[in-house]
Amino acid sequence: MRFEQLKEKNPGISFYPVTDAAFEPYGRIITDYPLEEVLAVMENKAVPENGNTYIASDPDLMNTDFASLMTSHFYAGIPAQIGYCNGTTDRLNALEYHKCSELDIAATDLVLLLCDARQIRGNHLSADQVTAFYVPCGTAVELYATTLHFAPCRVNQEGFKSIIVLTAGTNEPLPSLPEARTPEDQLIWMKNKWLIAHPDSVPASKGAYVGIDGENLQIKL
Repeated sequence: MRFEQLKEKNPGISFYPVTDAAFEPYGRIITDYPLEEVLAVMENKAVPENGNTYIASDPDLMNTDFASLMTSHFYAGIPAQIGYCNGTTDRLNALEYHKCSELDIAATDLVLLLCDARQIRGNHLSADQVTAFYVPCGTAVELYATTLHFAPCRVNQEGFKSIIVLTAGTNEPLPSLPEARTPEDQLIWMKNKWLIAHPDSVPASKGAYVGIDGENLQIKL
C-alpha cells in the first residue's frame, strides 16, 4: 500500500515518508553502502504466517562483503552483527533503544514507529508521542541511539522484511536481569537493550517493564 493511502487510513497517527524533514531527529538515510547482496539474501528469508521472526545474526547475511563494511566502516572497528526481522505485526507493542546506532534496511516496504528516548519521564511515555514513518523497499536508515523503536509494521497483508544491523551481541539474552541500581536499569531486557512495553503486548506478558500509556497504536490497512 502506498504512503498516501496509509496516511489516509490512519488519520490519528502522525505519519510521514522517511524522506521528510520530520525524520531528522530520529536518524538519517544511508546511501553509501551497496545493498544488492544482502537484499538478494532476503529473498530466501520467509515471512511467518503470524507474528514476527527475529534473527540477531544470520549466517547468510554475515557471509557478505556488506557485513565486513559494517564492522570496518559503519561501526569503525566494533564487530557488527547482521540479522533480520520478518513478520506481520501491525501494532506498536513496545519501544526499545540501544546504546549504539541501528541500521535498518527495508527489504519490503514497511512502517517504523519511532519516538525520542529523551521524552521518557519516570520510565513512562505516551503513545501519542510516537510518529510513523513509511520506508520504501531498498532504503537503509540509521536510527540514532536516542531513537525508540521496535519491530516494523506491515503495509500489506503479505507482511514485511527488514535487515537489522547492530553491534555484536545486542539483543542476545542475558543470563539474568541485573538488580536495578538506577531507574533506567528497570528497563534492561536483553544485552544492550532497554525496553518499555505497552500493557497489551507479548513483552509485557513476559515481564517487560510496562511504561507506554494510551493506545497500542495500529497501522490500519
